[in-house]
Amino acid sequence: MTEVPFPQMNKEDGQATGVLATWYVADGETVAEDQLLAEVQMDKVDAEVVAPVSGVITLVVEEEAEVAQGAVIARIE
Repeated sequence: MTEVPFPQMNKEDGQATGVLATWYVADGETVAEDQLLAEVQMDKVDAEVVAPVSGVITLVVEEEAEVAQGAVIARIE
Protein backbone atom coordinates (compact mmCIF):
# COMPACT_ATOMS: atom_id res chain seq x y z
CA MET A 1 0.00 0.00 0.00
CA THR A 2 1.22 3.50 -0.87
CA GLU A 3 0.00 6.54 1.02
CA VAL A 4 -0.76 9.74 -0.90
CA PRO A 5 0.03 12.81 1.26
CA PHE A 6 -1.27 16.35 1.08
CA PRO A 7 1.60 18.32 -0.50
CA GLN A 8 4.12 20.20 1.63
CA MET A 9 3.49 23.61 0.06
CA ASN A 10 4.71 25.86 2.87
CA LYS A 11 8.06 24.57 4.11
CA GLU A 12 8.35 27.23 6.84
CA ASP A 13 5.18 26.33 8.73
CA GLY A 14 4.96 22.62 9.47
CA GLN A 15 1.49 23.05 10.99
CA ALA A 16 -0.04 24.81 7.97
CA THR A 17 -3.24 23.48 6.45
CA GLY A 18 -4.91 23.60 3.08
CA VAL A 19 -8.13 22.46 1.43
CA LEU A 20 -8.68 19.43 -0.74
CA ALA A 21 -10.63 21.29 -3.42
CA THR A 22 -11.50 18.56 -5.94
CA TRP A 23 -11.08 14.83 -6.42
CA TYR A 24 -10.70 13.79 -10.07
CA VAL A 25 -11.05 10.10 -9.24
CA ALA A 26 -13.63 8.06 -7.35
CA ASP A 27 -13.10 5.84 -4.33
CA GLY A 28 -12.25 2.31 -5.50
CA GLU A 29 -11.20 3.44 -8.99
CA THR A 30 -8.10 2.01 -10.66
CA VAL A 31 -5.53 4.76 -11.23
CA ALA A 32 -2.31 4.89 -13.25
CA GLU A 33 1.05 6.20 -12.06
CA ASP A 34 1.28 9.98 -12.65
CA GLN A 35 -2.51 10.26 -13.16
CA LEU A 36 -4.06 13.47 -11.83
CA LEU A 37 -5.88 12.61 -8.59
CA ALA A 38 -6.84 15.89 -6.94
CA GLU A 39 -6.46 19.64 -6.74
CA VAL A 40 -5.51 21.23 -3.44
CA GLN A 41 -5.43 24.86 -2.32
CA MET A 42 -3.31 26.60 0.24
CA ASP A 43 -2.58 30.29 0.75
CA LYS A 44 -4.20 31.18 -2.58
CA VAL A 45 -1.99 28.64 -4.37
CA ASP A 46 -3.47 25.69 -6.25
CA ALA A 47 -1.51 22.47 -6.71
CA GLU A 48 -2.20 19.13 -8.33
CA VAL A 49 -1.73 15.77 -6.67
CA VAL A 50 -0.73 12.89 -8.96
CA ALA A 51 -0.62 9.16 -8.29
CA PRO A 52 2.83 8.00 -7.17
CA VAL A 53 1.99 4.41 -8.26
CA SER A 54 -0.67 2.48 -10.18
CA GLY A 55 -3.41 0.59 -8.33
CA VAL A 56 -6.82 0.90 -6.71
CA ILE A 57 -7.35 4.12 -4.76
CA THR A 58 -9.07 4.53 -1.42
CA LEU A 59 -9.98 8.14 -0.64
CA VAL A 60 -9.34 9.15 2.98
CA VAL A 61 -10.33 12.84 2.86
CA GLU A 62 -13.54 14.34 1.46
CA GLU A 63 -13.67 17.29 -0.93
CA GLU A 64 -13.56 20.72 0.71
CA ALA A 65 -12.02 19.30 3.88
CA GLU A 66 -9.24 21.22 5.63
CA VAL A 67 -6.11 19.08 5.72
CA ALA A 68 -2.71 19.43 7.42
CA GLN A 69 0.35 19.40 5.19
CA GLY A 70 1.73 15.90 4.90
CA ALA A 71 -1.50 14.23 6.10
CA VAL A 72 -2.62 11.14 4.19
CA ILE A 73 -5.43 11.99 1.76
CA ALA A 74 -5.61 8.62 -0.05
CA ARG A 75 -4.08 5.15 -0.23
CA ILE A 76 -3.28 3.12 -3.35
CA GLU A 77 -3.02 -0.67 -3.33
